[in-house]
Amino acid sequence: MVDPVPGAEAPHLPHQPDLVQLLTPEGERVEHPEYSVDVSPEELRDLYRDLALVRRWDVEATALQRQGELGIWASLLGQEAAQIGAGRAMAPDDMAFPTYREHGVAWTRGVDPLHVISLFRGVDNGGWDPVATHFNLYTVVIGAQTLHATGYAMGLQRDGAESAALAFLGDGATSQGEVNEAMIWAASFSAPVVFFCQNNQYAISVPLERQSRVPLYQRAAGFGFPGVRVDGNDVLAVLAVTRAALAAAHDGQGPTFIEAFTYRMGAHTTSDDPTRYRLASELEEWKLRDPIARLKAYLSRSGIADHDFFDAVEAEADELAVRIRRGTVEMPDPPGTAMFDSVYAEQTPHLARQRAEFEAYQASFEGGVER
Repeated sequence: MVDPVPGAEAPHLPHQPDLVQLLTPEGERVEHPEYSVDVSPEELRDLYRDLALVRRWDVEATALQRQGELGIWASLLGQEAAQIGAGRAMAPDDMAFPTYREHGVAWTRGVDPLHVISLFRGVDNGGWDPVATHFNLYTVVIGAQTLHATGYAMGLQRDGAESAALAFLGDGATSQGEVNEAMIWAASFSAPVVFFCQNNQYAISVPLERQSRVPLYQRAAGFGFPGVRVDGNDVLAVLAVTRAALAAAHDGQGPTFIEAFTYRMGAHTTSDDPTRYRLASELEEWKLRDPIARLKAYLSRSGIADHDFFDAVEAEADELAVRIRRGTVEMPDPPGTAMFDSVYAEQTPHLARQRAEFEAYQASFEGGVER
């Protein structure tokens, strides 16, 4: 466990001031003076279904990686409410710019889970159509998607479109130059973009108090636009705050920075061992704030959903897991030369030589024995 910076507070602790919350960890509805959300019983059940099915997708993908079917997997375990709430707040023409963990947002934009998994299996570079889904391809370069989103938003502005861009980033990305550059440009041009930061407390293995002496949402003031911190494990609060930020962007009020205060309950990726840098007691404390459990408690207590509903969602999750597993293992492997196809629009002489060398090397094997 890394010692905190001397004199700094502990931003990773769950009891934080200025936290927008509409649903307590115990599943009780509360009011907020600035944010509210009007959702029907059917919409509440749909939100629970989203959360449950996305978690099952994530659990199945993690298992597939452990069994050698995926090269790597970036889990969203614990962050489902932040992603579903933000994704469901978007208008159809709004454009999402994800990192590599926004599987829940992908789900809300109608992206097939197998199209995401094919990327992590190495079959392709992402099988969905960003134009049709309004969900950009995953960005592995930390923070680069914020520049893409800001540029896209400036294009919307010049086209006179009444839509906005939603840029997803993690707490670690706020230390990247690209993110700060994107926020400077967004502020300077009042671009219709919302920066949605999922503060899951750790930039891989570095805790937040090693990166920032102030809560992340307060940084927005230095760029000249609003910042708000929301309980990232409260799907209703995330929905309300993101809707308001996107509405402001649609109305020409410029950018907003949202800090969704949440927790990564799993590893950074399946290549990571979180036990090396955080305590088990911390994880157990955050399990009490599980985003799915709190919504289930509210639905049950209010009579909006019963056992039959929850059983039906669990059965649907089982069916989804079967489809994901079968679809993954049945994916055809691309030819080795496919890695040369999409490097440039037109093949360069240098790339052509590399491809020829690769093909010659592959041809040197006959019957599995190297000549």
